[in-house]
Amino acid sequence: MTMLPDRALAVPTRDEIFTAHEGGKLGTALTSPLRDAHDLSVAYTPGVAEVSRAIAADPGLSARYTWANRLVAVVSDGTAVLGLGDIGPRAALPVMEGKAALFKTFGGLDSIPIVLDTTDVDEIVETLVRLRPSFGAVNLEDVSAPRCFELERRLIEALDCPVMHDDQHGTAIVLLAALRGAAEVQGRDLAPLRVVISGAGAAGVACARILRAAGITDITVLDSRGIIVPGRAGVTGEKALLAAETNPRGLTGGPAEALEGADVFVGLSCAKLPEELLASMAPDAMVFALSNPDPEVHPDVAARYASIVATGRSDFPNQINNVLAFPGVFRGALDAGARRITEAMKLAAAEAIFEVAREDLAPDRIVPSPFDPRVAPAVSRAVAEASVTE
Repeated sequence: MTMLPDRALAVPTRDEIFTAHEGGKLGTALTSPLRDAHDLSVAYTPGVAEVSRAIAADPGLSARYTWANRLVAVVSDGTAVLGLGDIGPRAALPVMEGKAALFKTFGGLDSIPIVLDTTDVDEIVETLVRLRPSFGAVNLEDVSAPRCFELERRLIEALDCPVMHDDQHGTAIVLLAALRGAAEVQGRDLAPLRVVISGAGAAGVACARILRAAGITDITVLDSRGIIVPGRAGVTGEKALLAAETNPRGLTGGPAEALEGADVFVGLSCAKLPEELLASMAPDAMVFALSNPDPEVHPDVAARYASIVATGRSDFPNQINNVLAFPGVFRGALDAGARRITEAMKLAAAEAIFEVAREDLAPDRIVPSPFDPRVAPAVSRAVAEASVTE
């Protein structure tokens, strides 16, 4: 197996970081050369007029003769950026540039960052509807909950192209793939697992739903006030819907009550997980402490009680990294000409990631490396096939 280069991890210096970002991380490249007057007449005037006339007569030709059909808009309002919170669109732009670089490197897709100086859902939807001729798909990024749920839903309804909020669904896809890998290592089925999810934001909601779709029924979700149950204070909107779908044993209380006897902990919040609660989990427990940069519990501490430990960090084994999912998901959706990214396509993506990892599975290797060149093509194929089947 040939891997993409993955240099030994070294902590970058502040100077190195700022130098790498100077002038931005993106540029444009030509697919048609401009060497002389002849090339200019082909790429621009007068030749381009022929193409414009053809598209005006048949708008469908835009997919063939422009880059829009293969261009992903990476869209953010800067309200939930990494672990930094609401830092605004300008400060969010370096992150969106980085996301565009990942699309190109891992999915072979061009993308363009779009940061918007508004948090109004109506204004964002209207802006992207008006920009629709310029792109072929929308990757929502770093939009705060609960607005992100309404925004994604509204955009899916308004646009005739794939839309996905990666903070929700990319995380969910990779978590499911990792849990499949962990269960395979332990010789266990998914369905009987008792799962506790700490965090009821964008990622927590999406993870709970994809795990239910994969056949896991015993899922308990916590927010800052404790276990989410119908009628509890603060359980409204998406949380109310989630409360109706989870916690089949009717647990109440907080982390202590939720974790007793649990098989899996999934951390998607900044809440710290006390060591004594880990000791109350079931034998051969699995801990996915995914908060960045500081996991809910240090992996070395978690390993005292759990057989399998995963984080969102690259300096520990079992990194749950969205880059395993989103480049292939969007590539597959665009390859298939899909108008939507469906639940079946997300499940297919998770299964494809698991299958790539399957031959090398181990307690410290439950997902492939982000630099494994097999991942994005496998995910792309699986997503495109699921789209065609649907």
